Amino acid sequence: MTIVVDASIVLALLDRRAADHVAVRDWVATVDEDLFTSPLAVAEIDHLLAVRGGPDAQRAFRDDLDAGVYTVRWWADGMIDTIGVVRATGDLGLTDASLVALAARLRTARIATLDHHRFRPLSTPDGRPFTLLPADA
Repeated sequence: MTIVVDASIVLALLDRRAADHVAVRDWVATVDEDLFTSPLAVAEIDHLLAVRGGPDAQRAFRDDLDAGVYTVRWWADGMIDTIGVVRATGDLGLTDASLVALAARLRTARIATLDHHRFRPLSTPDGRPFTLLPADA
């Protein structure tokens, strides 16, 4: 199966000081599925790690990208689809909207996130609620 990964998961995983670090680390250790994210999320993660996690965490993330831990996916109409999600939801930011659009593109309802307040009210194009991991695991 496929999981779309939000910045909050990567930040908690790579920042040992994060409140959810241990829970996310333990959950990730059990995951044997493909992890996807968008280029918008990659840029956000890289920036936030520089600010919050420090250079070691930022380097670890870049090493994970280089090793293929996360598949970064974009498509020709990616921004059009992302803007469509923003318009449909009203107040979702571009990065989170890109993850919802990516989930639709990959036909998955599984999003790894700690931002439940943003993703819990959302649904897939066919109306199913998203499964938010690791909370719904």
